[in-house]
Amino acid sequence: MKGVSSAPGDYIHFKSQVPLHKIPIGTKQWRYYDFGPKVVPPLICLPGTAGTADVFYKQIMSLSMKGYRVISVDIPRVWNHQEWIQSFEKFLDAVDVHHIHLYGTALGGFLAQLFAQHRPRRVKSLILSNTFLETRSFAAAMPWAPIVGWTPSFLLKRYILTGIRDGPHEPFIADSVDFVVSQVETLSRDDLASRLTLTVDTASVEPLLLSDSFITIMDTNDYSAIPQQLKDQLSERYPGARRGYLKTGGDFPFLSRPDEVNLHLQLHLRRVGVEAQPDLVRSIPKDGTGGSPSKENDEKKDTDDQPKDNGGNLESTSEENQLPPAPESSESHGLDDQVLINAKMYSIGHEDGITLTQSAFLKNQHSVAARILLQSSWELLIFSLLPLFVESLYITYNNVWKFRQLV
Repeated sequence: MKGVSSAPGDYIHFKSQVPLHKIPIGTKQWRYYDFGPKVVPPLICLPGTAGTADVFYKQIMSLSMKGYRVISVDIPRVWNHQEWIQSFEKFLDAVDVHHIHLYGTALGGFLAQLFAQHRPRRVKSLILSNTFLETRSFAAAMPWAPIVGWTPSFLLKRYILTGIRDGPHEPFIADSVDFVVSQVETLSRDDLASRLTLTVDTASVEPLLLSDSFITIMDTNDYSAIPQQLKDQLSERYPGARRGYLKTGGDFPFLSRPDEVNLHLQLHLRRVGVEAQPDLVRSIPKDGTGGSPSKENDEKKDTDDQPKDNGGNLESTSEENQLPPAPESSESHGLDDQVLINAKMYSIGHEDGITLTQSAFLKNQHSVAARILLQSSWELLIFSLLPLFVESLYITYNNVWKFRQLV
């Protein structure tokens, strides 16, 4: 990963500037980022099985500075596709969004198509990346799908991570894999089980009412966890869709090739009639009414982990949705300049701290694989010894019972 001073394409700087929101909607907990002028119809990003809302941080920072609104969400704990459609619609109502543009990758792309099929009036366009039309092949490749809900966490993580191609990778692709692996570590057993259930629950996307001209297919040409046959089926379904092929990028081009992906996203949004509002971004007033505002994140580190006093009303959370307001002398700067100036001031004032933070972050990223291996080995040892323990108990109990009969 790049250093803190290389904003905006840096995760540490992103986390310091963009607030994470967590809101309960019904029985579901939604975790998401919402950044950019609220008058612009949003681009909503849906990750794959191994992704979280954080994996699209480079798209959030880049496109929001150009005047687009980007919402990146975690897939909530839903256990069938109908539940997903209903839950996602409630989320859109809660954040007061009616017409949306969906960008989905892998499982997220499949869920985006399902939502467009069942709620055609809300979806204005689709961007699909390394995704598929049906789940039968995944169900056939996972014979233990009926018991996925009772499978231990370490086995679920191992199954998901085996779908990611093992190196060697070029540096940017290797960094993207390390980042996604670190995000998988943050997911609970129920999160992993629900996503795998959505992947293997037999379903297929029916023809959409949405015109092919409002669909962009953006695939990588090197490799991905989605079989080429499934990607070819997607292309055949939407013959009139625009193509945005990437020569390389692996499974996570939004992290490994962010400039190319952001360019395709921007071209798609322009083509389908979404007008960016850079003027609103540049002139964010101190009360935050110019966009998706923010209130001093440094003083409210834990606000996104607690429900709001008004019962989750998004009017209060919307004030935490933009960069911290610039000082009086810098209000005329654009958002690009503001982010770079903030990063530069931070790097000048805390050079040693930046070096230590970056080193620790890199060390943490590259040690994730080792931790997974160690944890898996330990849990596998326990599960292998468990049958022997149960068998010994049975033999002991049987011998005691026979002895009592003799006595």
